[in-house]
Amino acid sequence: MKLIINIPAYNEEEKIAETIKKIPRQFAGIDEVLIQVIDDGSTDKTAEKAKEAGADLIVSYKPNRRLAYSFKRAIENSLENGADIMVNIDADGQFDADEIPNLLEPILKGKADMVIGNRFGEIKAKNIPWIRKNLNKFAAGVIGFFLGHETNDLTCGFRAHNRETMLRLNLVNTHFTYTQETIIDAVGKDLKLVWVPITIFYFDNRQAKITKSIWKFVGNSTKIILKAIRDVRPLKFFGWPGIFFISLGLIGMIFFAFHYFQDFKITPYRNYIIFSSISIFLGIQLAIFALIADMIKSNRKITEEQMYLFKVEKYKK
Repeated sequence: MKLIINIPAYNEEEKIAETIKKIPRQFAGIDEVLIQVIDDGSTDKTAEKAKEAGADLIVSYKPNRRLAYSFKRAIENSLENGADIMVNIDADGQFDADEIPNLLEPILKGKADMVIGNRFGEIKAKNIPWIRKNLNKFAAGVIGFFLGHETNDLTCGFRAHNRETMLRLNLVNTHFTYTQETIIDAVGKDLKLVWVPITIFYFDNRQAKITKSIWKFVGNSTKIILKAIRDVRPLKFFGWPGIFFISLGLIGMIFFAFHYFQDFKITPYRNYIIFSSISIFLGIQLAIFALIADMIKSNRKITEEQMYLFKVEKYKK
């Protein structure tokens, strides 16, 4: 059983060596451990420091292409090097490498395909910004509702993936972050997801690498989440709003009929007819979109199955 511990890094020359040296090299149930660093277009000495600290695999490219592309390259390189499990951990050292066995255990026992660290469970995250914490919880609740699957921490980068997950995941967005999209994609493919409590401490001088603005992060994440849910649960995404508007239109019609049959006059209640007609029209349109999107989803499944079989053959151990 081969484990690759992946560290995405962008301008982390100050922390990368310390993070690498803290990672254990032996785990129960694992025969071989390799440390992989994805140098995402760093302009400092991140790659050199990582090599000096003992990183086994280093992937470097220019320019900086952000976290989602880095994760895509990490998956590809891990599969090329025969990984059975890939653990992802941040380069800044805020996650505790000694908790890696907690992520490995559900996979090794066959209880999970993907294990995500939960910063909001039994162990409370220290110094996490209030707005980041609550927006994460809100988004997890909304996504869990649409997916029909309990979800917890959506954006934690401390997670483990078995080989099947690495072969199955398909990243559409490669310009921002991968964290929410991969969870939605995994649920849509019926992979088994488990969240485990982890320890994390947010440093006071921590600088965000993905985006400098929390609101820009929220905006970009919202677009990714909406697109992912649209592709995974199209009937719910379009169908439920369609049902809402049709119901609203029917209620308007009932109001109109109630008043009309009292004095048989249309003009005073014309607004009910206009409102109801527009609502029903919008609802029918959304219902049609739902059926079309579901048909596209079926075709996408066939394509993704072909991609899966291609990757199985390409990365055959």
